[in-house]
Amino acid sequence: MKSTFLKSVIVLVLAVASINANAQGDIISVAAGSKDHTTLVAAIKAADLVITLQGKGPFTVFAPTNAAFNKLPAGTVENLLKPENKAALASILTYHVVAGKLDAEAVLAAIEKGNGKVVLTTVNGGKLTASLSGKKVVLSDEKGGVATVTATDLEASNGVVHVIDTVVMPK
Repeated sequence: MKSTFLKSVIVLVLAVASINANAQGDIISVAAGSKDHTTLVAAIKAADLVITLQGKGPFTVFAPTNAAFNKLPAGTVENLLKPENKAALASILTYHVVAGKLDAEAVLAAIEKGNGKVVLTTVNGGKLTASLSGKKVVLSDEKGGVATVTATDLEASNGVVHVIDTVVMPK
């Protein structure tokens, strides 16, 4: 009896673990689950990009933290969130997205293959250059700004999220 009960508990635990492993959320769910990405989630909603980023993908998203948005000049975020600036906001946000799933290993391999850098084409058509600064991956934007990747490989059902410390800007 004790053995049957123990086996039942083990089966139940394995079943729950399997359900949790398969319940991985999409890009939006991953971002929404982070207290450090509330500004990003609000911006995605304001730009009407929720459905896109819940799509099949796969996507690689370089997700700026709230602190990254706070580095922008005063009033910038508030101004971008206005309905009349939706296109500009969408352009900035899609500049943080690359088609395909590039986990940290793939990014590092591409940097090595590119002799120290790789140019990534973003969903908005702009270019981000990834390189190494010491042991950290950095992204250089088209305006000369630099963001450091601070966390990698936040898996989503439709891609992967990497956290960055600065908002990157297209031309």
